[in-house]
Amino acid sequence: MKKRSRPISHPPSTPPPSSSPPLKSKPISNSIKNPKRTLLTSLNWVPLNISKSELFLPLTFPTGQTFRWKQTGPLQFTGVVGSHLVSLKHLDNGDIAACFHTSKDDLFDVKLILFDFLNVGICLSELWEVFSGSDSRFAQLAPYLGGARVLRQDPLECLVQFICSSNNNIKRITQMVDFVSSLGVYLGTVEGFRFYEFPSLDRLSDVSEQELRVAGFGYRAKYITRTVDALRAKPGGGVEWLASLRDLDLQMAIDALTTLPGVGPKVAACVALFSLDQHHAIPVDTHVWQIATTHLIPELAGTRLTPKLYGRVAEAFVGKYGKYAGWAQTLLFIAELPSQKALLPSILWTTAEKKPSKPKRSKKNVEDI
Repeated sequence: MKKRSRPISHPPSTPPPSSSPPLKSKPISNSIKNPKRTLLTSLNWVPLNISKSELFLPLTFPTGQTFRWKQTGPLQFTGVVGSHLVSLKHLDNGDIAACFHTSKDDLFDVKLILFDFLNVGICLSELWEVFSGSDSRFAQLAPYLGGARVLRQDPLECLVQFICSSNNNIKRITQMVDFVSSLGVYLGTVEGFRFYEFPSLDRLSDVSEQELRVAGFGYRAKYITRTVDALRAKPGGGVEWLASLRDLDLQMAIDALTTLPGVGPKVAACVALFSLDQHHAIPVDTHVWQIATTHLIPELAGTRLTPKLYGRVAEAFVGKYGKYAGWAQTLLFIAELPSQKALLPSILWTTAEKKPSKPKRSKKNVEDI
């Protein structure tokens, strides 16, 4: 079954489609010349015509979609898109501006690559309006969590990150992803953080399982090395094979991904949602299970999440939110993160969270990413 073509709405903060979208505006001529690929000493911020309601950086980058972007200032995050080192920040009016630190290409072309990564062809405010109309819970949360956008990452980069995320906590995932990233080409340093182009499959194949174990990857080391080998054996190359999954329907893409070592249904769903245009993919973990049994399928509250019920959860989200259910699930997931609770009035916390409880001994918090 052929997957639907990727829906494209008009870019955020632009007139209706009959007007010229910003992606086709006059190319920027002052390209940054930086042959040594070192950090520019003077920052040139370029407005992107993306409003805060379409992209709010603190609700997009540090919330479990990617572990390669770092906070490098107030309302400012820095990361790598392809071979380009980019910083994004909110201007005084809330709109987004970008600084392209290292690039040998025309800035207009780099902006197109960045816009693709940011999924700006999908209008977030339109989705939020539809979701709010079908779900009172979402309507209550949306005003406080606007701009929580789903990214469109490179599939190989996304896959390796989520293999690292399996049964892991955010700090350790980030350390693992930083180690893998450091195998790529160095691009520059921003606010003390070193940034690298994500390594190619060939470069990843040079790293042994033992080296990854020494670096602290544990059992995930064998999954990464074996997945790299499996991808390199694909006809035409693993990068092309991963990209081709964007043209399949969701279940076929999930089935293909789960043939790779260390990739179960949850990791596959994360990769599908965050890199393969599978907008209704639902990564199910204990957090999402709690959301589902509290708000969508309360008849299952108190039961254990099993592989059979995994599909029931995904069906519940798609039944409620439709073909962009993964985007709705992302906002609902963010609303449950302890780091984002301060953005919400306590009346919107779950019942369990509002109930007084006896003090408990401190215990290290492990996030289910």
